[in-house]
Amino acid sequence: MPVRKASLVFSAILLSCIGVAQTQISTKNLNGSDLNAIQSAVPFLTIAPDSRAGAMGDVGVATSPDVNSIHWNSAKFAFIKEDAGVALSYTPWLRNLVNDINLAYLTGYKRIDRQQVVAASLRYFALGEIIFTDGSGNVIRPFNPNEFAIDAAYSRLFTDRFSGGIAFRFIRSDLTGRLEGDNLGGETKPGTSFAADISMYHTQNFKVSDKDLTVSYGAMISNIGTKISYTSGLGKEFIPINLRIGGNTKVQLDDFNALSFAIDLDKLLVPTPPIYYQAGDTLPGGNVVQTGQKIIAFGKNPDVSVFQGMIQSFYDAPGGFREEMQEIMIATGIEYTYRNQFLIRAGHFYEAQNKGNRKYFTVGVGLKLNVFAIDFAYLMPASGRNNPLANTVRFTLTFLFDKNHKKASSI
Repeated sequence: MPVRKASLVFSAILLSCIGVAQTQISTKNLNGSDLNAIQSAVPFLTIAPDSRAGAMGDVGVATSPDVNSIHWNSAKFAFIKEDAGVALSYTPWLRNLVNDINLAYLTGYKRIDRQQVVAASLRYFALGEIIFTDGSGNVIRPFNPNEFAIDAAYSRLFTDRFSGGIAFRFIRSDLTGRLEGDNLGGETKPGTSFAADISMYHTQNFKVSDKDLTVSYGAMISNIGTKISYTSGLGKEFIPINLRIGGNTKVQLDDFNALSFAIDLDKLLVPTPPIYYQAGDTLPGGNVVQTGQKIIAFGKNPDVSVFQGMIQSFYDAPGGFREEMQEIMIATGIEYTYRNQFLIRAGHFYEAQNKGNRKYFTVGVGLKLNVFAIDFAYLMPASGRNNPLANTVRFTLTFLFDKNHKKASSI
């Protein structure tokens, strides 16, 4: 009996909202007028999980270290001041579409010695209730799709200014509840994947016009891992392998006030969908493309290994160099700190129109009281109120611990 899998339809909507949806390909992609977003599974891994980065336009690879550094750059942990910390973040997601999608994020770290830090995190993405129906619209059963990732990280200080980090990740995505159907390739299953991050971080202090200046930069490749599949009868999909590089400058204006500026450049290391000849097109050799044939006109074959896909992602866009540059997302953020206790943040995120068209401003505040901190972030899409990302909020609670029970320093 044919089955309609409502959760995958819903997931396609979700993917389109965050810029990695599948789309029909046409030759218009060559001039950049059509959507040709990069495709990947488990896009929840790319959502900013914490309020600090979420308030600064999703920057984080080179900002000062905090409890949530495992997502942005685990190498930063080596420079964190406190002995240990834990944070819990909560994000109601896509509230303009549905009211029961949520992202929860729990993370913590512990310093081993002056040079080494270990950390771990749990990310849980609940997609709400989905009703499965058959081809006639009859209800089969309800289901609550969910995805989660468990991380473990290690960070080490190599010099007084430079550190490196590595993280390992287990990913599980259950979108189907083992639903069966001929059009699904048989019985479905939860998709699983193993991945790793590698990262580096450098920071240096300067004195400029009697002002203390801290300049930092970082780089990370995240989610280097196995492809994922939801059925034995269908192909496997890339997970969102991602390259992020960025810089951060902090100016200590006086004894009480500080200002930081950050920028991240972000690119998915996943093959770009090529442009295929359409049925009825005449090939260079004179043959006519038949219905069902997939022959590439421009671009590269996306059905490659993980390593080949990462390398290929730098030169496989069907629109050439121009389209490759459009695949770079730009995040910028600013953070004002007063007495290491009160913080005001703002930022902007940009993604090219034909690569997902996510463009939004962010704002947020933070308050620190001894070992306790609370942060809030609010997202404002540039495209208007009907955007699925409109009114997105994030909340983060943080607890920091010091061996000598000193007052917690600034994150």
